[in-house]
Amino acid sequence: MWTEHLDLHSHSTHSDGEHAVETVAAFMAAEGVRTWSLTDHDTTSGWKEGAVAALKHGMRFVPGVEITCEPALSPNGDHLQELNRDRASSSWHLLAYFPHHEPGTSNEGITGFHSWLAPRQDGRGPRMQAMCHRLTELGMPVNYQNVERRAGGSVGRPHLAEEMIDLGYVSSKQEAFEKWIGDGLPGFVPHQKPSIAEAVQAVKAAGGITSLAHPLYYGVPPTTLCKTLADLGVNAVETVHRSHSDAYRFSLQQAAEANGLSTTVGSDFHGLKSQTRPGHMPVPVGMLPKSLMDV
Repeated sequence: MWTEHLDLHSHSTHSDGEHAVETVAAFMAAEGVRTWSLTDHDTTSGWKEGAVAALKHGMRFVPGVEITCEPALSPNGDHLQELNRDRASSSWHLLAYFPHHEPGTSNEGITGFHSWLAPRQDGRGPRMQAMCHRLTELGMPVNYQNVERRAGGSVGRPHLAEEMIDLGYVSSKQEAFEKWIGDGLPGFVPHQKPSIAEAVQAVKAAGGITSLAHPLYYGVPPTTLCKTLADLGVNAVETVHRSHSDAYRFSLQQAAEANGLSTTVGSDFHGLKSQTRPGHMPVPVGMLPKSLMDV
């Protein structure tokens, strides 16, 4: 049995999404999504809005967050070449879901998770200030406060790219990332990130489950990747993502199943400027984590 009614990976203006939470929820509902998770980067500030908006549109809301982590494995050059990718991401992104938590209520586990996550979110500010300083030294003055104002919650490189466009330094976000602020480029500044193991422990302590987001970006063969995830205690892998070809999705699904991992599905919706619609991604119901199943 298959379903297209879940979308467990999306972003709002609380991080680097284009639209407010209510607008994201409306898009999800209009496309037939019944179970939706808002997974802004390193912040839970949109959870209450998400729960209210999901209720309004008749959807189940799953509180989520996308945690920026250190890579657990180095990329494989041959595999990157097979995928036609120049380089791997300098961070791995772990999706955390709290399907039994009701936003607006408090419990010891969730309070502890918020305390653990807060420094990661707060650390984005100093990092962005350092990137603005670096770009200024490169002859492209950028005011940090202007970048910060573009973020509804968690400031990130897409907000800096938008400011660079408005200042006339680049013509597109793609140019900003490919020439200046992408991983390892002149305007890039890394920030301290937890390990996958540390993030898994924090999420589990709060009663949540985890899934590795868009594994295509990391340049690790599916078999090696999924074995490592299982060893680290990760619950699932995002096999169904808009960046995945059918062939890659199939090989990843096989590796996940062989290592006892569940499957999650997400459009990684950031807004209509970057993609046309969320949802519409078929996934086998039997491979979904039981707590996220929508039959």
